[in-house]
Amino acid sequence: MSFDDKLQFTREMAGVFNRRCGHVPAPVISSEIHALWRKHSGNEDPYLDEKKHSNDMALGMYDELKEKVRTSADPVDTALRLAIAGNIIDYGASYPFDFHATIDRVLTTRFAIDHSMQLRHSLAKAKTILYLGDNSGEIVMDKLFIETVGMQNVVFAVRGAPVINDVTIDDARYVGMNKITRVIPNGFDAPSTILEYCSPEFREAFEHADLVISKGQGNFEGLNEITGKEMYFLLMAKCKVVAEALRVPQGSFIIKNSKQNEVSHTSGIDNIQ
Repeated sequence: MSFDDKLQFTREMAGVFNRRCGHVPAPVISSEIHALWRKHSGNEDPYLDEKKHSNDMALGMYDELKEKVRTSADPVDTALRLAIAGNIIDYGASYPFDFHATIDRVLTTRFAIDHSMQLRHSLAKAKTILYLGDNSGEIVMDKLFIETVGMQNVVFAVRGAPVINDVTIDDARYVGMNKITRVIPNGFDAPSTILEYCSPEFREAFEHADLVISKGQGNFEGLNEITGKEMYFLLMAKCKVVAEALRVPQGSFIIKNSKQNEVSHTSGIDNIQ
């Protein structure tokens, strides 16, 4: 990108902030900024290499992690913890990150919000499940969790277009998610899910799902105020804003039922000893 292109990008980005801040949700602004970057850089998927690296890294660990799940005392709990650990693979909120260290920690740490037993009950009775993906690499852990639970009638949703390192249809196909469940784009090119900006296909899937599993901070930001829908937010509170919204220490692991008001079941992220 030339100096003039960078200057023009900066001017247009400032214009987006001036016009949109305070008027639309933050993920919408993010979508518009990333669209400007793609236009001026001439690169439709600026994080393509990072996404492939993350997917390859997680796929390279898949057999080992699957065996860890199979031989654990509680395979569903272990697969769930690994799915949440995968949320650390984020080039927007927590770069650089240490995936291996996060796996070690998530397996020996109490969740700051732990509605995992409620999630199990909801999974057992749900006839249709909508699973909202978040990051590349992380999607491999989601696949392992779906396989371990044996979820039926699952629709896995990805972003409508490339944005940061969030999952797209291409990532889902690359890791084989499309081989175990139906995959749909949400029609929104932002690192979030905001229903009014999503496609009719996605909104219909959301409306008819008995249960929604929402991965990551971006999806939490877009959906946490929605009522009347059985949703579980699975994430790591990587940034201060999300940690404060959840009233947990930054770095906490979260499984939160949207219908429960209580916030913390522990004093933070104390290790189980």
